Amino acid sequence: MKTSLHFLKCGLLLQLLTVAAIPSVFAQSGVTNQQQQVKVSGKVVDETGQGLPNVSVKVKGTSIGIATNAQGEFTLNIPNSNSILTFAYVGYKPIEQSAAGKSTIRIAMAPVDNNLDQVVVIGYGTVKKRDLTGSVVSVKGDEILKVASSNPIEALQGKVSGVDITRTSGAAGANASVTVRGNRSLAANNGPLYIVDGIQYSTYQDINQNDIASIEFLKDASSTAIYGSRGANGVIIITTKRGATGDVKITAGSYYGIAQLTGYPVPMTGPQYANLKREAYRTIGTWNSTADDSKVFTSAQDLASARNGANFYWPGFFLKDGSQQDYNVSVAGGSEKTKAYFSMDYFKEAGLYDNDYSNRYSLRLNIDHQVFTDFKVGLQSQLAYYDQNLRDDNILSVANKIIPYFDPYNTDGSLAKFPGNGNQVNPYFNEQKGAYVNENHITRLLSTAFAEWKPLAGLSIRSNLGVTLSTSRNGHFEGANTLNRALSTGSLSSITHTGDNTLIWENIITYQKSIKDHNFTATAVTSYQSNRTENSLAQGTGQLLADQSYQALQNNPANLKISSNYIGQNLVSGAFRLNYAFKSKYLLTLTGRADGSSVLSTGNKWAFFPSAAAAWRVVDENFMQKQTIFSELKVRGSYGMAGNASVLPYQTQSNVAIIPYSWNDITALAYGLDPKIGNPDLKWELTKTLNLGLDFGILKNRISGTVDYYDSKTQDLLLPQLLPASTGSQRTLANLGKTSNKGIEVGLRTLNIEGTDFSWTSNITYSRNKEKITYLPNGVNDVANSWFIGYPVASFYDYNKIGIWQTSEAAQAASYGYKPGDIKVQDVDGDGKFTTTGDRIIVGSAVPSYTFGFSNDFKYKSFDLNIMVFGRIGQTFVSQYALKYEPNGIENSANIDYWTPENPTNDYPRPNANVSRAAEPFATTLGYKDGSFVKIRNATLGYTFPVTLAKRLRVSNVRFYVSAKNFATFSKIKDYDPEGGGSFDRPLTKLFLAGLSLSL
Repeated sequence: MKTSLHFLKCGLLLQLLTVAAIPSVFAQSGVTNQQQQVKVSGKVVDETGQGLPNVSVKVKGTSIGIATNAQGEFTLNIPNSNSILTFAYVGYKPIEQSAAGKSTIRIAMAPVDNNLDQVVVIGYGTVKKRDLTGSVVSVKGDEILKVASSNPIEALQGKVSGVDITRTSGAAGANASVTVRGNRSLAANNGPLYIVDGIQYSTYQDINQNDIASIEFLKDASSTAIYGSRGANGVIIITTKRGATGDVKITAGSYYGIAQLTGYPVPMTGPQYANLKREAYRTIGTWNSTADDSKVFTSAQDLASARNGANFYWPGFFLKDGSQQDYNVSVAGGSEKTKAYFSMDYFKEAGLYDNDYSNRYSLRLNIDHQVFTDFKVGLQSQLAYYDQNLRDDNILSVANKIIPYFDPYNTDGSLAKFPGNGNQVNPYFNEQKGAYVNENHITRLLSTAFAEWKPLAGLSIRSNLGVTLSTSRNGHFEGANTLNRALSTGSLSSITHTGDNTLIWENIITYQKSIKDHNFTATAVTSYQSNRTENSLAQGTGQLLADQSYQALQNNPANLKISSNYIGQNLVSGAFRLNYAFKSKYLLTLTGRADGSSVLSTGNKWAFFPSAAAAWRVVDENFMQKQTIFSELKVRGSYGMAGNASVLPYQTQSNVAIIPYSWNDITALAYGLDPKIGNPDLKWELTKTLNLGLDFGILKNRISGTVDYYDSKTQDLLLPQLLPASTGSQRTLANLGKTSNKGIEVGLRTLNIEGTDFSWTSNITYSRNKEKITYLPNGVNDVANSWFIGYPVASFYDYNKIGIWQTSEAAQAASYGYKPGDIKVQDVDGDGKFTTTGDRIIVGSAVPSYTFGFSNDFKYKSFDLNIMVFGRIGQTFVSQYALKYEPNGIENSANIDYWTPENPTNDYPRPNANVSRAAEPFATTLGYKDGSFVKIRNATLGYTFPVTLAKRLRVSNVRFYVSAKNFATFSKIKDYDPEGGGSFDRPLTKLFLAGLSLSL
């Protein structure tokens, strides 16, 4: 009866929580007993003597407590003069102090040595840093805020060893590309799994950076196996901030910045292009001097333009400065029972085009409520809304082709559809108001509720229910004269609606027990995940009223079309983990997870993912107690298996499609099997990883860090398999390939100078990964997909350009069938001819040999300075600009150094009016470039106002800062940021900003 009553109370309180929690959450905690006789005041300071705000001050053994104010001061009524006060603050050693005979108390708190007692979030739980057995890197929220970014992951570029983060575009709303310890899959996704407040959530760009308490990167199998079929590519856990007992804390911040091109290669000017075309006709004997210009420039307008030096910089019609701005506010506080954190944020980004923008509005509410002493409930909820218009990436590609002396306007002032009567559509039509629309309205909700019961000492029973809801609407319109429609009939209008919902229900039981020198923590998990996605598309062409854009689709007289799609999948899992410690220095972790998925066929639905890890805290041994060099020394080792849930729904099934066929001179439509048939034997890709690690601290942790070596082997890769014609189908997907990743990672922190007024700390990361394919079907390279055994996944297979045939080499060139001025490549097999099978080699890879980051923090009195350097060394990319060479001069080219008899360069071949780029022998070799770079990723200078001035402003803290992001890049490539990967259409940006942050 008592148990039933207990749960009835819980149910009633849960229903009232939403209404009751918010108005009461910010109430000043204190003591309600009117009989208290003793008042104690005091101040809590840090190791430098500065007051510590929000320190928890409690009477031991009771719920009486308060938090220090912004100056570290507190006043508390206590039951009697013999009470013992406890002082607790994250990152500092807890203190107990008797109040006997004291009315005022001063407490000096010391930071935890090497942060070994710092709590690190791992899968389905937390551990102290000192007890970690796996390869886990924890980054706190303050580190993320050092770089102003559109998303929190990009802000950590170069700060986490083994995690390769690159920007893919400077467009508004662009995401970052993230890989952990290299690429494993050939055809599947290589991105990590994202967990936000315990729930899978891949759209990390929704999260306001100011809301993040910490981000943990789980890299080895011991850490990731708890996530089973989803953990092979690494796991990134994002934990948001919570409320705390004490005074209400309000923080706010804002910044505004100007975004500019980091460098953009300029195509040929009008005179340069005219000279290229003259040289092209000189090669075939048509042109010898300017007297022959009329033979090259056949129209009077072209001839006049070439001779007058006319020039239009076409990319300049589109590229402009962009901007980035952010406005945020948060409120945190709580009583002993209820704590809450609330925030809102507005982030606006304008790209390099007039119609390229992204607005993000986000809200967050996190509530924790202690219903009973042993029962707690809570809610983490985030709402994000986007209003975007995304650009057309083809604009710059076309703009760089147009002959530079062609005017975008006709003589009457109207836009020329084909400037200069050329063969390129005028891309400036896309920039006219309403001509090109690509609007996204996106709403995403992430909400997680939990209930946690601790019926016995050491036992915790927790249930999490997470729901993510996403709806999006894309409205797309391309006017009749825009790039994609100029050669078609009329405009194109379309609307796409997509709805996605995911439900995750997880139950976690954790039991901790200590028996003398033995400490056990057992964790058991059951998990159910359901995902449903639906989308619909409606479109038509020839909108009668262009102002109606993508609305009123019924007014499109042609090609009206509708379609819809549905995808559903479920995942059921069970997991178990045992953490064991003997004398707190011999550590063992055993983990196992079983996943069962609806996307796999009967017999393959379930898979088991085990792992084991051990660590030895050498520094705690008796023989280490007298030495003074090492303040921390721990060795780690782990081995385990995780999966990549890369099988998509319905890939095990054969689909029916409408296929046209002809019989007896009649074409008809019939239902038949899709050319790609399903494979019922599909299963997940599996990765087995060995990890050896060393954690160390030297000279009282003035130097500390980690070193990890890993060896990962992935099998059962999903690859397309060709089928015999007799099957009636062309191909199927099968588990066929293998890859390997081996590497070393180093993370180093140094305290270089520590003084009263000045300090300097550094953080260094280094990552080297050797990635290669170890097996392909039948042991044969897949040339069509550029997959080669023994080389990285993203490799370039081509002839090796070694120069241009020179006049002195005419005889040798002729023996190969070429002449001076042609591209010269390596005769690899030495057979006196160039063949596709004997002379093509791997000329590079997009995978860097190593990456590094070097971050420095300087503090002088009220000033702070952060400088972050990031580098990627040993990578190759294909430059779209370098390939933009038309030897016949039919369109504009890159401003390059081409061969002529008077200019015997080894860069580019001789222009030739009879040879197009497609027909130029070995033209693809022109694009391969050394993409190594080092850049000053961030430089931020801040000033914190004196406390006396802040008090006059009625705030506790005010900081003003200026920042330059991505503003200096050092590489072999001129006027281009190699991080862009060679793209000519998506240039990267640098950002200069000023900001202000304050707290009340």
